[in-house]
Amino acid sequence: MEVLEECKLCPRECKVNRVAGKIGRCRAGAKPKIALAALHYYEEPCISGTRGSGTVFFSGCNLSCKFCQNYKISQEFSGNEISVEELAKEFIRLQDEGAHNINLVTAFAYVPMIIDALDIAKKQGLKLPIVYNTSGYESIETLKMLEGYVDIYLPDLKYTYSELAKDLSNSENYFIVAAEAIKEMKRQVGKPIFDENGILKSGLIVRHLVLPNHLQNSKKALKWIKENLGKDTYVSVMAQYFPTFKVNETLDINRKLTKEEYLEIENYFYSMSLKNGYMQELEEDEAKYVPNF
Repeated sequence: MEVLEECKLCPRECKVNRVAGKIGRCRAGAKPKIALAALHYYEEPCISGTRGSGTVFFSGCNLSCKFCQNYKISQEFSGNEISVEELAKEFIRLQDEGAHNINLVTAFAYVPMIIDALDIAKKQGLKLPIVYNTSGYESIETLKMLEGYVDIYLPDLKYTYSELAKDLSNSENYFIVAAEAIKEMKRQVGKPIFDENGILKSGLIVRHLVLPNHLQNSKKALKWIKENLGKDTYVSVMAQYFPTFKVNETLDINRKLTKEEYLEIENYFYSMSLKNGYMQELEEDEAKYVPNF
């Protein structure tokens, strides 16, 4: 594919020739590489539903998050290369297994191949909504390639402070990039549409993971969502942070979130009059989603 000969699919714009075997920041090659394709029951309730989300975890990432829970996939690049035709078969298999949707996780590096696979799968009877599950660190040009293919955008809004983004993910310009990317996502899919069972068919849900000792980052993120996307925007505030991977390099996040910290963000969420979405319940061993609408 010509676009892979000077790859600029993400904001890093490495410009490497992936067809010739050159490797950029995300380490992706010329074929799709996936770590897992399976039904997943731990997304937001309107995504996972009762039958699960047909989730495909793609290998590699353009961020370097010190606290990544999937670091073996994102940063250690585990997984197997497959053909476009095989990827299409995975989509069909997940549909046959009863998935509510096809959920593409960290897929930016493989967008051209995914589009080809979706074209093949649709000819073979794929009818499920397509979810684009992303860190938010996306190129506008790549997102525009996905218009008409993606029904549901599920981006993170991780950081609002450049110093924090640089320290934790080596992406000083994260907020500038993600803010514009999320606006483009909303332009494409518009207001959320649900089926009769409350399963999301199309729309945008913005995720934010609350980090210990960085509550101002969370407050600023929620404020930005309200002021730029509207108070009706569906927001998923997550409490599931736990110290893993390289967090020992950054001592102020080397612990779990406290209930007091999360309650402060929960109260701020309601004070902003944000109407829709989910707040996870912070429990001792796990975080569970609770609808907020």
